[in-house]
Amino acid sequence: MYQYDQYDQTIVDERVAQYRDQVRRRLSGELSEEEFRPLRLQNGLYYQRHAYMHRIAVPYGNLRSDQLRMLGRIAREHDRGYGHFSTRTNVQYNWIKLEETPEILAKLASVQMHAIQTSGNCIRNITADQFAGVAPDEIVDPRPWAEILRQWSTFHPEFAWLPRKFKIAVSGTKEDRIAVQIHDLGVYLDRNEKGEVVASILAGGGLGRTPIVGAIIKRDLPWQHLLTYCEAVLRVYNRYGRRDNMYKARIKILVKALSPAKFAEQVEEEWQHLKDGPSTLTQEELDRVSQYFVPPAYEKIADTDASYEKHLLENRAFARWVERNVRPHRVPGYASVTLSLKSGKVATGDATDTQMEAVADWADEYSFGKIRISHEQNLILADVKKRDLFAVWEKAKEQGFATPNIGLLTDIISCPGGDFCSLANAKSIPIALAIQERFENLDYVYDLGDLSLNISGCINACGHHHVGNIGVLGVDKDGSEWYQVTLGGEQGNGANGARLGRVIGPSFSAEEMADVVSKVIDTFVEQRIDGERFIDTYDRIGIAPFKERVYASRQPAHA
Repeated sequence: MYQYDQYDQTIVDERVAQYRDQVRRRLSGELSEEEFRPLRLQNGLYYQRHAYMHRIAVPYGNLRSDQLRMLGRIAREHDRGYGHFSTRTNVQYNWIKLEETPEILAKLASVQMHAIQTSGNCIRNITADQFAGVAPDEIVDPRPWAEILRQWSTFHPEFAWLPRKFKIAVSGTKEDRIAVQIHDLGVYLDRNEKGEVVASILAGGGLGRTPIVGAIIKRDLPWQHLLTYCEAVLRVYNRYGRRDNMYKARIKILVKALSPAKFAEQVEEEWQHLKDGPSTLTQEELDRVSQYFVPPAYEKIADTDASYEKHLLENRAFARWVERNVRPHRVPGYASVTLSLKSGKVATGDATDTQMEAVADWADEYSFGKIRISHEQNLILADVKKRDLFAVWEKAKEQGFATPNIGLLTDIISCPGGDFCSLANAKSIPIALAIQERFENLDYVYDLGDLSLNISGCINACGHHHVGNIGVLGVDKDGSEWYQVTLGGEQGNGANGARLGRVIGPSFSAEEMADVVSKVIDTFVEQRIDGERFIDTYDRIGIAPFKERVYASRQPAHA
């Protein structure tokens, strides 16, 4: 993975020193909160419901073991012993003291990490496939391109004050595992008939108050022009994006207002001023970055291992874990392991300092010292020998990371919600825990098959509820917490790409939510044919049977 050079390290160290002085002036009263607010946000520090929340950048979800250990140390020394992995593969701490934040940034800088551009109207953390470099269906490794985009966008003076925040995702696989179509700008990497890397550029996706699936505006873009074309997209957005209304300021509103075709025309016109200019990528630059993403020293081993096969045959629990949490690897004899942060005992995406340090140890022992984060809020060891899978499983069980539910109903995506976030209308964590408790029978959940359930505590949709097969949105009704349910969303893995769920009807109280999900699942089980996935059954029968079942015995007063 990428290693800082002297310029990277200098930038981060100087930012720490600058921010340390800003905090000193705030604590002494030289800076008012109004003056300090934009400065702290530039360093990922928010004030939430109870305390400061610090958001740490994890570019394209890749971590070294020493970095994860540092995240665990910060959780222990500066928070309440845990951190939260978010849907942008960032790490968030919820109980931070302002006076300690310069020290947190200094510790991060010591392991080549920072909190730059995790907040504000700028280009945020760039995401990529958690199985990049090892996925059998990969056409192009997206990590060098994500790193090139990260370096280009960091402190880019022209895009430091965009109309609104801007999110980019890069994919190089047949299967879209990072929900590219719900990003402001998406990059699909492919190869043309000559084997050359080309990109299709998507613009105008996003969730929130006005959810929109993005559209392809450029196909077969030669890789040399990736930065200049993306710069043209951002220039058009920066010039014409609305600044008078923050709810209409995202690029999706501009693309929708113009139409994707008209927006593409404007980008093309702007691109003519940038094409073949100084930002045109060269083979030398691509090679410079790509050297940090060469494959590790894999052993030449057989794809099958006798002890592994024996454990599969003799241990049903291990076999189930392998089926749900272990994915094929492009190198014979290896596999990729997803560690579930969805045990149902704590908030989804949370990990303690001890757990983080344990995973760092496992990475050193079994996976070349590297860890990945998925936007589904789980951790990944991407390069585990099959003969080591049983040992990894036993250690994961000890830490509560071996729940065999990846891609299943209880693998819930959820924001922190009203327990922490000052923007939230309702709590997310108790709803997720109640649903997980209701469906604690893993055999039953396993038999349901692939089924996504996403929860957001407010319309900002940090939990991606719009693209869950079952989506839950916290809403405020007369000062109390209620929940709106949608069905039929998909994040993009299916043949039809991403799509948005439909609201089934009036909202529900917190106490009703576990029952509501049970009724939705009961309807699915009754209507299912030949082992269909939930989304396939929904497509076949429509929303009406689910709606009828959910509201059949409901009191009118709840409507």
